Amino acid sequence: MKKIIILTGAIWFFNQTFAGGLLTIGNQSAQYIRMLSRNASTSIDAVYYNPAGLMLMDNGFYISVHNQSIFQTKSIESGFPLLNNSKFEGKLAMPIFPSAFAVYKKEKFALSLGFGPNGGGASGEFGNGLPSFDKSISTLPVKLSGLNKIGMKVDGYSSDFYFKGESHNWGMQGGASVKINNVFSVYGGLRYVLAKSRYQGHLSNIAVRVNGEFKNAAAFLGTEVPGILHGMSAQATGAAVSVQPLILLGGGGYTLAQVQRFNYISLEQRTALEQGLIKLAGKTQSEVDQMSVSAIQATFNAGAAAINGQADIMTATAGQLHDKLVESSQTGAGITPIIGLDIKPIENLNIGIKYEFMTKMTLTNKTKVDDTGLFTDAKKTVRDIPAIFSVGADYKISKLTLSGSFNHYYDKGVDWGMNIYNEPRVIDHNAWEVAVGTQYQLTNILAVSCGYLRTSMGVYPQFQSDFSYYNNVINSFGGGFEIKLTPNFNVDAGAIVSNAKDATKPFVDRTYGNYSETYSKHNLGFALGLGYKF
Repeated sequence: MKKIIILTGAIWFFNQTFAGGLLTIGNQSAQYIRMLSRNASTSIDAVYYNPAGLMLMDNGFYISVHNQSIFQTKSIESGFPLLNNSKFEGKLAMPIFPSAFAVYKKEKFALSLGFGPNGGGASGEFGNGLPSFDKSISTLPVKLSGLNKIGMKVDGYSSDFYFKGESHNWGMQGGASVKINNVFSVYGGLRYVLAKSRYQGHLSNIAVRVNGEFKNAAAFLGTEVPGILHGMSAQATGAAVSVQPLILLGGGGYTLAQVQRFNYISLEQRTALEQGLIKLAGKTQSEVDQMSVSAIQATFNAGAAAINGQADIMTATAGQLHDKLVESSQTGAGITPIIGLDIKPIENLNIGIKYEFMTKMTLTNKTKVDDTGLFTDAKKTVRDIPAIFSVGADYKISKLTLSGSFNHYYDKGVDWGMNIYNEPRVIDHNAWEVAVGTQYQLTNILAVSCGYLRTSMGVYPQFQSDFSYYNNVINSFGGGFEIKLTPNFNVDAGAIVSNAKDATKPFVDRTYGNYSETYSKHNLGFALGLGYKF
């Protein structure tokens, strides 16, 4: 069915986790999870957040590995009046969300490498359908209400929908940092982004409730109902043929009562014709009493044609209700140029600035099974990643470090295409984030930290759909600790919770009445990082 186009939105479902824009993920280290403001970092995760700031590290070779376990619940409440269920829920799980950094720093020069999922990085499931899918099936009982005329009351539906998708944008970054003087350092580098998404799903066992019993919709509409309708059509044709002798005898202008009174037909024949007009043509008894034999023949012939047309419609509808399978993937790659500047105007203040250019990327379909006709094998789709500007500052007061960060995502510079309702995805304003964090050094080996992040995504309701939505306002809170097990080996651990303000999309429906959908999202994550200096 047309509405299974929701599956094509799979890649969108897996991008917005805790931080980042519409197609990027900003939570790349355990230090980030526990502090949320890292744009002026001078630790090893500066490879991602402030690569020019690597020049403030001591000379040496550093490596670190991180993993996050992230869990997300997405729920959709629909006000569409015909649905069996108004609430739909999807689960996203990322137990393994790895990243790694390496730095070699020598005097006024540093080389760095970074690896991590810069977008996607998840697998998720919708096991009980979505409103956009269920709407098309929920209207079947209304559309089939005319079957009451043949003794079939259709008043319910059921279906089996399942979708699972995975999306990963792996980023591999390399670059060089140079110290200009005691105040300024610069960075230049590239990130290679390899994107891959896989999705599989089925749409099966669509059934309608007929006279209290669920029947397979495809078989019911494709075989049972057309059989009955064709039988009725044959009866109407037979009735039209049966009155032809009356017309040939000159009785075409008389009513049934008159030809029965003149003994051209029996009372039983008259009754059968009248009942046929009432049942097959929908006429009332008073209308039948006024009809001539010629009009009756024309009515039966027209009724036979109309009934055959209804049978053809049922057969065509049944063809859309057969089980469907989808198993497809998309792959693509792009290059992100990155430049950075670090400024240290005074001893206790550091400022980091970074700009990531737009990543031009095209995804190509590789399809094994597609019963929907929507995943054309080898089809190419443009999926550019917007440019990003970030700035941050850290200020140290004795054992306390105060931090602030700001990110700006140039989402309006990217063509977002259409949503599943064939509406253009409209951006109100570019997404932005502001974060504050603090760290306190309790002892020489233990530090604790916490942070707050506010995200504004800036999308209009028209942008949204049930499989591709973004909550415009998100508040995230993180906290954790760093412990130095040895002078050269440290462990970072943190947790984060993210609460999104519900998003609402209004729908104008002239047939079933206006309604709205509410989109919710809740995130929880944990992170662990290990770092070592050689």
